[in-house]
Amino acid sequence: MPAKNVYFAGTAGCGKSTLTNAFQTWLSNQGIDAVTVNLDPGVESLMYAPDVDVRDWIKLSEIMAEYGLGPNGAQIVASDMLALNIKEVADVLAGYDADYVLLDTPGQIELFAFRQSSRHVIDELGRDSSMLMFLFDPALARTPSGFISSLMLAATTHFRIPVPITNIMAKSDMLSDTDRDRIGSWGSDLYSLFAALTEDAVDAQTQISVELLQALESVGVDSAVIPVSSETGEGMEDIYSSVQMALEGGEDVEKD
Repeated sequence: MPAKNVYFAGTAGCGKSTLTNAFQTWLSNQGIDAVTVNLDPGVESLMYAPDVDVRDWIKLSEIMAEYGLGPNGAQIVASDMLALNIKEVADVLAGYDADYVLLDTPGQIELFAFRQSSRHVIDELGRDSSMLMFLFDPALARTPSGFISSLMLAATTHFRIPVPITNIMAKSDMLSDTDRDRIGSWGSDLYSLFAALTEDAVDAQTQISVELLQALESVGVDSAVIPVSSETGEGMEDIYSSVQMALEGGEDVEKD
C-alpha cells in the first residue's frame, strides 16, 4: 500500500510545524513509521529535523540574489520551482518504507492553496493517497466572525485542492473551557453559530458574516473541528482515525 500523504496547511503561526513533529512522535509511539517533509523553502529554522527538506533543492537566498527579488517575490518563484523539482523529491521519498508521509506546507497559506504548482506536487506524490489537515488558529476562531473566516479559508483550500480534508483547532490547550465549549457547539451546529453572530447588535459586518455562513451551509461545508494540542497530545488519535477513515475505510495500519 502507498504511504498516506498528510498535508498540514493553515495560516502563518497556526502551528503546522509543531503539529507535524508532534504527530510523527505520536505515530512512532504507536509503532507506525512516518517521515516528515518540509515544503517551505523560506523557513529559517524548524523545531524538528525533516527527513526530506525542500531547502536541499531550493534556497530562497539564491533566488533573491539571482532574480533581484525581495522575500515575498522569491517565495512565489520558489513555490513554482518546487513543482519543477518534485520528481526528485518523490524519488527520495520512494526510498523510505513508511506508512505516513507528513508534509509541512509553507507558512503563507496562499503559496500552498492558490498556486497551481501545489496541485502538481500533490499529483506527483499521489493524489489518491493524500489528505489535508487544515489548522484553525484559536486566536482567530474564538469569535463567531473569525470562526466563519476560518471555515471560508478551509473551504477555499479544499476547493482548490480536492482531496479529503479535516478541520483542526490547533493549540487547543490555549483555549479556555468556555471557548472550547462554544467553538465545539459552533462546529456541530451551525444554528448555534448563527445565534452567536446575531446575539449582539446587528451591523453591516454581521450581515456579511451571516450571508457567508448561509453560503457555506448551502454548499454543505463541514464545520466540525477536531481540537488538537501538540503540547498535551490531545487529538492525535483523532487525526489518525480521520486519515484512516478517509483513505483506508477505517482500517488500522499494520503496526511494527
